[in-house]
Amino acid sequence: MMGFRKLPIIDGLNGFLNLSIDLLVMGAGLWLLSKVDSSIWLGSFAFLAALSEDPIREWILSEGKATQITRISPVGGGCINRASRYDTDAGSFFVKTNRSIGPSMFEGEALGLGAMYETKSIRVPRPFKVGPLPTGGSYIIMEFIEFGRSRGDQSVLGRKLAEMHKAGKSKKGFGFDVDNTIGSTPQINTWTSDWVEFYAEHRLGYQLKLALDKYGDSLIYEKGEKLKKNLWRLFENVEIEPCLLHGDLWSGNISSDKDGEPVILDPACYYGHNEAEFGMSWCAGFGGAFYNAYFEVMPKEEGLEKRRGVYLLYHYLNHYNLFGSGYRSSAISIIDDYLRTFNL
Repeated sequence: MMGFRKLPIIDGLNGFLNLSIDLLVMGAGLWLLSKVDSSIWLGSFAFLAALSEDPIREWILSEGKATQITRISPVGGGCINRASRYDTDAGSFFVKTNRSIGPSMFEGEALGLGAMYETKSIRVPRPFKVGPLPTGGSYIIMEFIEFGRSRGDQSVLGRKLAEMHKAGKSKKGFGFDVDNTIGSTPQINTWTSDWVEFYAEHRLGYQLKLALDKYGDSLIYEKGEKLKKNLWRLFENVEIEPCLLHGDLWSGNISSDKDGEPVILDPACYYGHNEAEFGMSWCAGFGGAFYNAYFEVMPKEEGLEKRRGVYLLYHYLNHYNLFGSGYRSSAISIIDDYLRTFNL
């Protein structure tokens, strides 16, 4: 153990005693620290190093062209991720983080936002950066859009959405370059040349299997499988061109900027039949002005009304799998209606 030693010049007896005691305590402390398990030291240093790393701050202060972050404030509205507004001397940024999910979810969102942004039709937040958090999880940095007080003009929303569908085309078929998520449910986007096959397998089929695995719901699974095998009947003599879809267009993902221009966000993008975009219409609030403006740009196809239910079904099934039995009756009612129509 390290003891105390006298210094050659001490101003009075009290100073001598106080300094001697300080040195004795310090020496004892160093001795005790030397006995601490080295793994604890290393773990502590690793934790502190992780805390000192902030990839969000680093990007904003470099590629984001800011020299200082003046304020960070929470933004409400999401149920899966944490959202924040970063105010800087170079403008504001919108940041979402998730402490338990890796970057793949945000990468899918960023690719979708980027694809919609490139159509130069309807306004979406421009994505800037996706990456992992040093303590686990991931983040996405995007353009911050100052929202207006309303969702904007329904007719403008309908027209601009149709313009996006018309501009966003794919030569690869139906699907997307990556799988993404619808809410927190995985959404499989394997490229497929045939729309009916894609929708039957990667939309309805995936959700039906999820309901079977999660709830043991063999009834809805077996009935849904019958519908899948007969889905082609709804698309006879219909030519379908792959269109870029937002994929999750409900009222919570629709807003307007401060100038009243419509804004759509939080996508689950893929290339599909444009009618599938109306699958969340039961909680999107689309009115006559919306549909009239939309069909002026993208003409209505024969049989749209008889296909409407099958596009609602995907989202009812997803809500059943995400939130429970409250959505089951709506899903099975749609399936039963189609099976009766097909005399099955």
